[in-house]
Amino acid sequence: MATQSPPVSQTKSFSTVFLIEMWERFGYYGMQALMVYFMVQRLGFDDDKANLTWGAFTALVYAAPAIGGWVGDKILGTRRTMTIGACILMVGYLLLAVPTDSVYFLYCSLGVVVVGNGLFKANAGNLVRKIYEGDDAKIDSAFTMYYMAVNIGSTISILLCPWIKDRWGWNWAFGVCCGGLVLGLVNYIVMQRTLMHIGSPPDDKPVDKGRLAAVLGVGVAALFVVAYILQHKDVAKGCVYLAGIALLGIFGYLIANSTRSERSGLTAALVLNVQCLLFFVFYQQMATSLSLFALRNVNADFSIFGIHLFDWLPAQFQALNAIWIMVLSPVLAWLYTYFGNRGKDISIAAKFAVGFAVVAVGFFIYGVGRQFAVEGRCSSWIMVWGYGFYSLGELLVSGLGLAMIARYVPARMGGFMMGGYFVVTGISQYLGSVVANFASVPKDMTDPVASLSLYSDLFNKLGYVAVGGTLLAIALLPLMKRLSDTHSGHATQAKAEAKALAAE
Repeated sequence: MATQSPPVSQTKSFSTVFLIEMWERFGYYGMQALMVYFMVQRLGFDDDKANLTWGAFTALVYAAPAIGGWVGDKILGTRRTMTIGACILMVGYLLLAVPTDSVYFLYCSLGVVVVGNGLFKANAGNLVRKIYEGDDAKIDSAFTMYYMAVNIGSTISILLCPWIKDRWGWNWAFGVCCGGLVLGLVNYIVMQRTLMHIGSPPDDKPVDKGRLAAVLGVGVAALFVVAYILQHKDVAKGCVYLAGIALLGIFGYLIANSTRSERSGLTAALVLNVQCLLFFVFYQQMATSLSLFALRNVNADFSIFGIHLFDWLPAQFQALNAIWIMVLSPVLAWLYTYFGNRGKDISIAAKFAVGFAVVAVGFFIYGVGRQFAVEGRCSSWIMVWGYGFYSLGELLVSGLGLAMIARYVPARMGGFMMGGYFVVTGISQYLGSVVANFASVPKDMTDPVASLSLYSDLFNKLGYVAVGGTLLAIALLPLMKRLSDTHSGHATQAKAEAKALAAE
């Protein structure tokens, strides 16, 4: 990090990262809204294959930042790596817009997206951590607002891309995703001076062309590896299990070779990561079972007291998640800051427990929709309120996942552990696709009443699993308090000692 900081406010620095994250997520979620439908309706995949392909892809998308964070910390620099990642993502979405039905070309294009996301995601989050380093209350608030950036971008693209697809075709819709990255990069170039004092040591040195070439060369090889994995579901499953074992091993090594303060913080982060793993099984339903449920068993019209308001396309229901998060994010961010300034903010572990409870309510709402369905079709308001409770839970768990890393993990491990958090997310995304296949609808099942029964059973079971997650999180609260107190006490002592040495 630079030794001298220019007079740039934290808010301006945060805004720069906020905006490029917003446009990057515009591209990703526009693609997500369409991809499972594209595989089922255009390429002829059955539900099982579409769900597992999407699950393997998202697992790789979220696992790749573990490497990208390390590249940012040690090789190219946090800012520089984030920018390169955004450029590669732009190319990936442009390839998706190429008019071809080749499945292998699709897999290679998704491979480019994986590589780009790996370089972008962890480093963008790590920049936010560096901006507010040392202020826990502001970190929680900043990451909640950062999470809002995700949902501004995703709301616009989820509403826009299906509409474009219906009028001009799949390729034009994927092309719009590429356009989002173009806008994000232009905006970043204009505002990049606000981040010149934020980054990792390699950012302050001229780019090493040899290292850059090596990173890009590995990236090209990685995209073909991704294409191979997406073609072979057994390989994908093995990679998920291997990633889980490797991550546990790395956590164990770091915990065993850290100071007492670092050890307690890393242990707390490990426990919360396990809870995040469970949460993202629920999250993956949005692009899989909930998406297909909206296609087959939800009325497209929104009405109040029998008065028709408007119609939504099935893919657009995913935007409800982002809309709710945009409504709730400022409220939660204000509450975190308000209570934090008064020393009354509840712990991240307690927020996780509340999060699982409201996620349970959301899935029970989806499940109970069957009781009010007409000819196998549920009211669109079932989706509105189900997504509302689910989204509040998402903010309390996923929205604070990056804040958890920022708070508990030592700064020297920040980029890598941000990436480790995304590996956990990737593992659970794949597991979530496996869970979604419990409601896989056979191609010869065209009766909405029959498919509604499959989906409702799955959603009710997920509600009970979320109740279990709530009870587990509550049971772990005493342990988490001890770990957090130990971490905070030693961190405060270390700061005091450093200040005393500086005074001498």
